[in-house]
Amino acid sequence: MDEHSPLEAEIRRRILAGGPMPVAEYMALCLSDPVHGYYTTHDPFGARGDFITAPEVSQMFGELIGLWVAAVWKQMGAPENVRLIELGPGRGTMMKDALRAVQIVPEFRAAIVVHMVEVSPVLRAQQEKALEGTGVPAFWHSALTEVPKGRAIVFANEFFDALPVNQAVKTERGWHERRIQIDSSGQLAFTIAPEPIPFFQTLLPPALRAPRAGAIFEWRADTAAMELGRRVADERGSALVIDYGHAEIGLGETLQAVDQHAYADPLTFPGSLDLTAHVDFQSLTRAVEAMGATGFGPIDQSQFLRRLGIEHRAATLKAKTARATEIDQALARLIGQNRSAMGELFKVAAFAHPSIGVPPGFET
Repeated sequence: MDEHSPLEAEIRRRILAGGPMPVAEYMALCLSDPVHGYYTTHDPFGARGDFITAPEVSQMFGELIGLWVAAVWKQMGAPENVRLIELGPGRGTMMKDALRAVQIVPEFRAAIVVHMVEVSPVLRAQQEKALEGTGVPAFWHSALTEVPKGRAIVFANEFFDALPVNQAVKTERGWHERRIQIDSSGQLAFTIAPEPIPFFQTLLPPALRAPRAGAIFEWRADTAAMELGRRVADERGSALVIDYGHAEIGLGETLQAVDQHAYADPLTFPGSLDLTAHVDFQSLTRAVEAMGATGFGPIDQSQFLRRLGIEHRAATLKAKTARATEIDQALARLIGQNRSAMGELFKVAAFAHPSIGVPPGFET
């Protein structure tokens, strides 16, 4: 009798049949396997989940994003029909808060149709419930490519960090792809491909080409970023990307697993843990701009939200409720600079068709 979970049994079967598995393939299976993947079977959000995203921390986050979108719509020339697209919408909290905030811009609400890009049946059901009664038409898709063409504003909060990441390890012989094997004790374990990746170092920035042995470099396929850039450029639209990561390409492993708000071993309980890796905003921006869009940022989430007026919004909310301490705590979580807060670790980048100009919050 197999003592492993169904997904781990499948991963082991593939390794035994084809040899050690690339990290990106393992991550994709763990998160997106249609039957046993983490996102297809779990609700990862909130206090009872594995992590809390900014929209779940406070309504202020989604409200400010909504007002940002409305301002960008005006910069686009206030088109009569615009697609409001969210990638990886979680529970639908951010979209719901954004739609409530833009009630003060009735012409914008009348112009938008919501498109949610979601692969999880569990989360899609929650999104549908969240958007009930908003009065705005909403449709669901499994990929951005499925959303009908037309003027669009796209936003993505903690979407790119969940896309599979590749890893390479530096040895005296060169850079080797990092893979996952079954070790001598029968456990899943990291290993490297026997032969180096040809000419890999020539693809790296000069400063990263001669690191110490054992250094790790991570990269993602550019597919999602290029599709986002193509959409923005071809449809004369705009996009906002918020995620945790680094502004410049660098070395180091950031692949991590989270289980009930605590870090865990990414090779344990495949399909039951959330796997993520930091977003390389420099590479993301290059891929988007290669499609013809113009990039802005990244800037710290703290700076972005302050520029949009989050402190004023917090003061307004505090004047209307007895929950002032709760609002102060949420504000500190969203814009704080310490390790437990999101203000510095999370970055914000915007992308726009060259005709639109500088989006709100990115003025110099």
